[in-house]
Amino acid sequence: MLAELGIAPGSELETVTSTWAAEGRTVLHVVADGSVLGALAAEDEIRPESVGAVQRLHGMGLRVAMITGDAQSVADSVARRLGIDEVAAQVLPADKAAAVKGFQAGGRRVAMVGDGVNDAPALAQADVGIAIGAGTDVAVESAGIVLVRDDPGDVAGAIELSRATYRKMIENLVWATGYNALAIPVAAGIFAPWGFILPMSIGALVMSVSTIVVAFNAQLLRGLDLRPRAQRAAISPPSTATS
Repeated sequence: MLAELGIAPGSELETVTSTWAAEGRTVLHVVADGSVLGALAAEDEIRPESVGAVQRLHGMGLRVAMITGDAQSVADSVARRLGIDEVAAQVLPADKAAAVKGFQAGGRRVAMVGDGVNDAPALAQADVGIAIGAGTDVAVESAGIVLVRDDPGDVAGAIELSRATYRKMIENLVWATGYNALAIPVAAGIFAPWGFILPMSIGALVMSVSTIVVAFNAQLLRGLDLRPRAQRAAISPPSTATS
C-alpha cells in the first residue's frame, strides 16, 4: 500500500520495521497527509504451555511440525522460539491435507492436531487426528482422538497414555500366555505319573490368578502422571495471601 501511494518511511523507521519483520511480527504503518508518521508491530502471543508441550514431545522421540497460513517469516520466528522442527507456512486452508501428505512422505506416521473447519480434511488425512474439544463439530467428527481441554500439553499426555496402554497390553499378553502354558499342562495331569494330581478346586482357584494379575496390572495405569508438575504449575492460578 505504501508503494501504491508513493510513500516511503524514513531510514531510521525502515531499520526498525525491518527488524520487526525479521522477528516475525506484522508491521503496520501510520500514514497521514501523504507521509509516514510512524509504525507499530503486532504479533500473536505464544501460550507459555506450548514450550513445555514441544519439549515433552521431543523427549518422547517425536518431531514437531507446524502448518500455518501465516507468512514464512512469522512461522519461522514462532518455530525458532518453540523449537519446532519443520514448518509449512503460507498454506491455504484447502491445502492443509496436502501438507500432511507431504509430511507422510517416506513412510512417516503423522498425528495432526487441529480445531477448525479448515483442519478437518487434514485431520482425516493424518494417521492419527487429534481434535481440540472446544473446536468445531466438523473437526471433532474428523478426528480419532478428542482432547477435552484446550491445552497443548494434553497432546503429549494422550500419546504417553497410548504408549503406556500398549505396554500393558503386551505385558498382560506375555503373562497370560506364559502362565497358561505352564498351568494348563499341570491341570491336565502332566505330573500324574509322579503321583502329583492337582485337585479341581485348587485348579479352578489357580486359574483365576491369571485374571487377577492381568486386572491388577491394568489398574496400575491409574498411577500414570499425564500432567507433569511443571505443566500443572504453569496453568494453576497463583495463590494469594491475606492479612
